[in-house]
Amino acid sequence: MSEKLRQSAEENYASELAALAKDDTGNHPAGWVLTPRAVVTYLMGGKASDGTAISAKYVGDRRLMETAVSTLATDRALLLLGVPGTAKSWVSEHLAAAITGDSSLVIQCTAGTDENQIRYGWNYAQLLAHGPSREALVATPLLRAMEGGKLCRFEELTRMGSDVQDTLITVLSEKMMPIPELNTSVYAKRGFNIIATANNRDKGVNELSSALKRRFNVVVLPLPASAHEEVAIVTKRVSEMALSLDLPAPKNVTEEIARVVAIFRELRSGQTEDGKVALKTPSGGLSSAEAIAVMVGGISQATFFNEGRLTADSLASNMIGAVVKDPVQDRIVLGEYLETVLKKRRGFEDYYAALSDQL
Repeated sequence: MSEKLRQSAEENYASELAALAKDDTGNHPAGWVLTPRAVVTYLMGGKASDGTAISAKYVGDRRLMETAVSTLATDRALLLLGVPGTAKSWVSEHLAAAITGDSSLVIQCTAGTDENQIRYGWNYAQLLAHGPSREALVATPLLRAMEGGKLCRFEELTRMGSDVQDTLITVLSEKMMPIPELNTSVYAKRGFNIIATANNRDKGVNELSSALKRRFNVVVLPLPASAHEEVAIVTKRVSEMALSLDLPAPKNVTEEIARVVAIFRELRSGQTEDGKVALKTPSGGLSSAEAIAVMVGGISQATFFNEGRLTADSLASNMIGAVVKDPVQDRIVLGEYLETVLKKRRGFEDYYAALSDQL
């Protein structure tokens, strides 16, 4: 068992990547460790040439992954767009791991991200002692990716200011980064590209400029189309996370995932599954990622405080935390859902009682 709290994708799935690379003799784009076809197999699941089973990292439309991989094989950057919880960051990490074997070159964009965190910084002790020099320059993940011919990941690109976003225009257009202080430029090595993620549901979103948008190929990742698909996604990720946290999965975990997902899907869509009852929607997204967090929290509570039994009681507080982001309006939304839908639904009596008691 690794001492790391979280291993990278290339560490977690090293055996699968090695099996795919073993007889991967097709056309490799510059800097790629796998062919585009093998990368898609890694993402969607299948079998390596030696019979090794490759687990699915993304559950959804294969054509979306083919488009994403094909984009990265060109000089055009990739933007994964979707509402929170559509596996944008997950896909981004696995694309980088499969293509270059390194998913660590990542910039987490926030309202406080400035140009120095995108382009380069300086070691001020060296700068004051010897003046501007390459030794005094501190390379960012973007600069290291350019020099190494690798992929740089930008998480939540629209979270940082528009003026900082536009720092990328020169890099994406000219494949180079000017360093005026040294009177030189760094030119990207073949294989370099950018994968960015963004969502349009965040209140802090900064729109991309039209100049920057033109330099990305956009792939929209949708929410799971069916309850069955969403249950499969949540079950897989909950199993992986429980294993990494040394939490034993209760026997009824799949059954409880199905019930939590059913509640979240109805609240998210604003209607019951059969379409007969219209519902108010909460302010949060209630994505698959929220369902995963609820289940992992519930399993932890069941393990340490409920003798390993996963019940509606051990999940209710986590569910309320996921639904009630606005303490006034969301409580009303959840309360109405409990009284108009869950109270009358067979098989959900324990959820109605637990959620009503803790709301």
